[in-house]
Amino acid sequence: MIKIPISENLTTEFKSAYNKDVIETLVAFANASGGTVFIGVSDNARPLGINVDKATVQNWVDEIKSETEPTIIPAVEIFQSGGKDVVAFSVSEFPVKPVATRGRHFKRINNLNHLLNSSEIADEHLESINSSWDFYIDPNHTTLDLSREKMTAFATKIRRNKHIGLIQLSDADLLNKMEFLRYGKVSFGAYLMFAKGYCLISDVRMGRFKSDGTVSDHVLLSTDLFQEFDDIISYIKKHIAFTYPPAVIHEIVLNMIIHRDYRDSSPSVIKIFDNKIEFYNPGRLYGGANLEELFTEKYTSKSRNKLIAKAFREVAMTQYNDTGISRICRICRDNSIRQPLFRETANGFQVIIYNEKHYEPTNTINSYIDTIKTAEKAENRTTNEQNSTKNTINDTSSSTVNDVFKLSDNQKAILDEIKKNPEITSETLAQIIGITVRNIKVNIAKLKDRGLIERVGAKKNGCWRVKKGIL
Repeated sequence: MIKIPISENLTTEFKSAYNKDVIETLVAFANASGGTVFIGVSDNARPLGINVDKATVQNWVDEIKSETEPTIIPAVEIFQSGGKDVVAFSVSEFPVKPVATRGRHFKRINNLNHLLNSSEIADEHLESINSSWDFYIDPNHTTLDLSREKMTAFATKIRRNKHIGLIQLSDADLLNKMEFLRYGKVSFGAYLMFAKGYCLISDVRMGRFKSDGTVSDHVLLSTDLFQEFDDIISYIKKHIAFTYPPAVIHEIVLNMIIHRDYRDSSPSVIKIFDNKIEFYNPGRLYGGANLEELFTEKYTSKSRNKLIAKAFREVAMTQYNDTGISRICRICRDNSIRQPLFRETANGFQVIIYNEKHYEPTNTINSYIDTIKTAEKAENRTTNEQNSTKNTINDTSSSTVNDVFKLSDNQKAILDEIKKNPEITSETLAQIIGITVRNIKVNIAKLKDRGLIERVGAKKNGCWRVKKGIL
């Protein structure tokens, strides 16, 4: 007998009545782990009841079928709770993603329906067919853009590791077998791994910052990924006074390269300070994961770039079963180093490691999560203190800067997009940032209330103006 859960979650949603939101939620469930929508139930799990007959329910099912692409057909159950009728629509995870309704794609994350942006839509589809972006043909490059020496060195390492099925193959056959080359054409992964000279899409910016914030040394890398790994490690070793555990540096840099979203035009950035190193990578956590999930035993590591990950694994640069983040935390704990900070930004992911000894006696999931939360609070507090000491900003602009640091990631992203395009619409913002139009409007209202933006001109033909000096 079906029962109403105590609250909404990853696989449960309550609705007081049937409406279009029911279809959006079923789509979100189909693009995640499946789930059930209970109709005739309040937000606090109290049964309200709903008056329906079988014909009405069948009409709802027909509408769900006609409003989804690919078509999803929910299982239906009408049952009583507290003497009142409740309708339950259930769907399983759809095998080929993403499912859409009225041209929009949603995915269930925690207890919310997340509107997927174009990049996330592509990722969902590639993941559902066990592929990824780096397997596809690069239309802008040919084998003439690849280094024969780099390809030969890679093939030699593969043979040295005695990979069954690849040892006897020629270099070209081996690269075709691994799908770096396909029918004589170059994949995106091959271009990134074996680019001859300058690589257009692998740029990394690194800088050594003095205590006063000035840069004493900076480097821009744009080369193949194997060489990039070596160059990053060498640059960090050159500048760090404190001996960070080499395994931590190795793991962070390796994860940066493997999990970066190379479709994003932003570079990876590494900033070395006296007391910490900051690593920033384009691309949020892949597959809609959140930080807490990464520390659970149920989490299965996923890669945004399967071909690149495979290449590093085959040359024995990656050989572990646990996730990179949990491994980094464990290494820091074993070396009595303060736990690093992990956090998502609007369009990327940041890791901060510290030049600070700290004894952490436990290694439980909760201790890692609590430590991360504590580190984030400390980092935010330090940032705010640094901003408050700057004497080059007047009282008005200082207030504005502090306001910006208190904004959510979505609000910061909205400000950034408005500055790029003052005429941008709420609908376009929703597609770029990945939240609903309603949430965009709520956040815009908050930005207006705080005096950070203003509307100039008419509602339809006007534009947004960002307060001077805040970005």
